[in-house]
Amino acid sequence: MQFRAKVVSPSHAVVVCAIEASDEADARWQLGRQGLQVISLSASRRWRRRDRGRVPLVSFSQELVALLEAGLTLVEAIATLAEKEASAGVRRTLENIRAQLFEGQTLSSALAAQPESFPQLYVASVRASERTGALREALSRYITYQTQIDHLRKTLINASIYPSVLIGAGMLVMVFLVGYVVPRFSAIYQDLGRDLPWASKLLMEWGQLLQDHAASVGLACVALVGGIVYTVTRPQARALFGRALTRIPAIGTELRLYQLARLYRTIGMLLRGGIPMVTACQMSAGLLGMALRPALGAATQAVREGQSIANAFERCQLTTPVATRMLRVGERSGNMGEMMERIAAFYDEELSRRVDLLVRLIEPILMTAIGIVIGVIVVLMYFPIFELAGSIQ
Repeated sequence: MQFRAKVVSPSHAVVVCAIEASDEADARWQLGRQGLQVISLSASRRWRRRDRGRVPLVSFSQELVALLEAGLTLVEAIATLAEKEASAGVRRTLENIRAQLFEGQTLSSALAAQPESFPQLYVASVRASERTGALREALSRYITYQTQIDHLRKTLINASIYPSVLIGAGMLVMVFLVGYVVPRFSAIYQDLGRDLPWASKLLMEWGQLLQDHAASVGLACVALVGGIVYTVTRPQARALFGRALTRIPAIGTELRLYQLARLYRTIGMLLRGGIPMVTACQMSAGLLGMALRPALGAATQAVREGQSIANAFERCQLTTPVATRMLRVGERSGNMGEMMERIAAFYDEELSRRVDLLVRLIEPILMTAIGIVIGVIVVLMYFPIFELAGSIQ
């Protein structure tokens, strides 16, 4: 969930920023960790963000880099992007940025004034590049970073599509059998007046209940689905569900690895952009779940006190044995940003292998379970017919 905050920075400047958090308390905690004093905080509604026009960061950065490399000035490049933009909301955002550049403000300040479109990480990368004049390099790093993050997210989403479709199809078949076929079989068996086996009798009574109270059962199902949808859209419910998933051994390990991959990639990108380690860790805290944020806070404090990054992260359980060794190599070579990104790439490959293996295991298990349930329902429906045929013979 995204929040819009008006804060006072350590330099006593009043700025408006956007922050992703699970709830208001989490948003205040993240802002406090960054040394910002909150003046006001409000949730940003999705329909408002769509109306204002959210800039697609990857395509915007790619086009901006291409125009800068072609020799256009920054103001000319922003003006060109605004002129060719078809979306009125995005065009308005780019025109606001161009107007602020004309007033003499820096690009990072102009981007920070558009929190709905430009997250804190993006603004920080641009601000760091303004000190060195390497704006194109900073934008290219962010393009690479976001592309890799999106690739990892798509890998996880694609891996969950087939199991989700399989579960959905199985549920539809079971609902059809129990809600349509079973009530008609129960009416037939009721007319026959024969004694049924206990399991078949229980199934037929359920079918008779559905037939007699179809409207009430339908309303109850609609209410149940609506309640589930409403609960899923609540940030508190999603946070509670996320904590429950982390307690499952197999799934919790993969989720932790996914969060660590995002953390290392983000810190690596910020370090290569010239942002100090402590600041990079503070800015990356929002990428982690609530379970890992205290560990990152403790590691950040240890680094601030002078401890090595490898020891601080290892003691706070934010590494694996391989990552710890790579961090120590990065500290010795003085190239920690690149080493962080290599660790993230290692995590990405390991996570892809584990997800592929998990999907290969889940698919036959789901098919077997759904087949058994549907088979039991069908057998219980036809079992009395088999008995009747046997008695006739």
